[in-house]
Parts: sequence; C-alpha cells; structure tokens
Amino acid sequence: MAQAHADTHDNNIYFVPHGSRWPVFASVALFVAMFGLASWLNEATWGPAMFFVGLVVLLGILFKWFADVILESVSGYYNKQVDTSFRMGMVWFIFSEVMFFAAFFGALFYARNYSLPWLGGAGDGVMTNSLLWDGFSNAWPSSGPGQVGGHFQTIPAWGLPLLNTLILLTSGITITIAHHALRAGHRGKLLVFLGLTILLGCLFLFFQVEEYIHAYRDLNLTLGSGIYGSTFFMLTGFHGAHVTLGTIMLIIIWLRCAKGHFSKNDHFAFEAVAWYWHFVDVVWLGLFLFVYVL
Repeated sequence: MAQAHADTHDNNIYFVPHGSRWPVFASVALFVAMFGLASWLNEATWGPAMFFVGLVVLLGILFKWFADVILESVSGYYNKQVDTSFRMGMVWFIFSEVMFFAAFFGALFYARNYSLPWLGGAGDGVMTNSLLWDGFSNAWPSSGPGQVGGHFQTIPAWGLPLLNTLILLTSGITITIAHHALRAGHRGKLLVFLGLTILLGCLFLFFQVEEYIHAYRDLNLTLGSGIYGSTFFMLTGFHGAHVTLGTIMLIIIWLRCAKGHFSKNDHFAFEAVAWYWHFVDVVWLGLFLFVYVL
C-alpha cells in the first residue's frame, strides 16, 4: 500500500504525514518513566517498577513510530524540502541537548566558584560560616557542610575516565570512516566501521558501569554524597544515558545499512546519528576536563 501511495505522490509537494497517535502515547509513557525515576530517587518502593514499565512501553512506542517514518522514507515520500526540514530539526534537537548539559555544567560551576567560597566565609558569608558551619572547609570536592553522605574518595582522572575518553575519541574516528565509506559506495567497509563504533559505545558503557560499582562499593561516592556526588552522577549518568541512546541508534542504522536503505546522496538518517554521536563525544571531553581533571 505504501508503495502504491508513493507512486501517486508528487515529489514537488511537501509531504505532510497523516495524523499519528504515537506522540500522545510516547508522552504518557515518558511521564510514567520519569515519575517512576523521581520516585525511585526518593526511595519509593514502587519507583523502580514504575520506571521500567514506562521505559519498556516507551521503547515499544518508539520502535513502531520510527518504523512508520522509515517506511515513509523508503517509499519515496521525502523530497529535498523534507530533507532540509529534518536537518533543521536535528540541529535544534542537538542545540536543546547542549542547553540541557549546560544547565548541569552551570550547576557545577556555581557550586565550585560561588557557593563553596560563601559557605567557607568569603565575602558576605563570614557570619553564616561562623554561626552555622564553623570550621567548614570550602575545598573541592566537597559534600557540603556536615559532610552529607559521609566521607568519600574521588575517581582518578587517569584511570577508567581516561580510557573511556580514548574509546569515545576512537569511536568518533570510526563513524567518520564509515560515513566516508557510505559516500564512496563501499558497503562492506561501511558495515565494518559502523559495527566498530557500536562495539566501542558498548565498551564505554561497560567501563562506566564498572566505575559506578567501584565508586559505590569502594569509595563511598554515591548520588547522596552532597553536591559533589549529585553533580558527578547527574553529569556522568545523563551522559551515559545519551551514549546508550546513541548506541541503540547506531545499531538501527547498521541494520538499515545492511538492508541497503541508504545511497551515496540520500542518507540523512545516518548523518543525523553521526552528528549526535559527535555531540556525545564533545560533551564527554568537557565532562572529563571539568569533572575528573580540574
């Protein structure tokens, strides 16, 4: 049916998709997942179950939704104008993600450069420090007045964090090689280097899980370790979530490449995922510098 519609579709007309129920369903599933996550972080016993139910439903909805979009693409509905709209949409999406991480980097900057000096007695904080937190040290990393969460140790930058940095930088190279292979029409080379990018993404996530286990079990560094623990796990955790999403996107693109969906001149879906992956790389470089090194 889709092919029949494509035969009658005028490529000079901007394609407008039919009404879809997926956005509404996805919004509900996302709300359930996030409400469950917030409840989980606040130690509600039903929080984890609610989070995973919402997540599974959301993944199922996204699978069906993107299947519809892929069908529209391979059926020939999209012309140059639609391609331009997709590119603009992806640019704005990545910009919104930049702002998302900017908020967390801003919280880290504020805590280190403003809150700690004030609590330590600098400027207008002299009276507050002497009355409430006498003897408080404003050295970073800090869990705040009263040592919220107890004493902890930090993770050295030159161990797993450095290794993960090298892994992500290498993955940026492999996906670039895969892109050039696609444009050159070398399907085998494309699949090999795109597959290597997926493996490197999985390896990054494996080492991040190892790092988290080590932090909780051996260093007493948890999400409850004051301002340092919360900013550390929020930044690295959300970045890990983005790497997970990017890896899933890469797997889907690999499968589409194996099916021959893309051509030398028509492969925006591949480019969009590559843009996203490079964005993840750049965010990690900033995170490695400001969270682990400085």
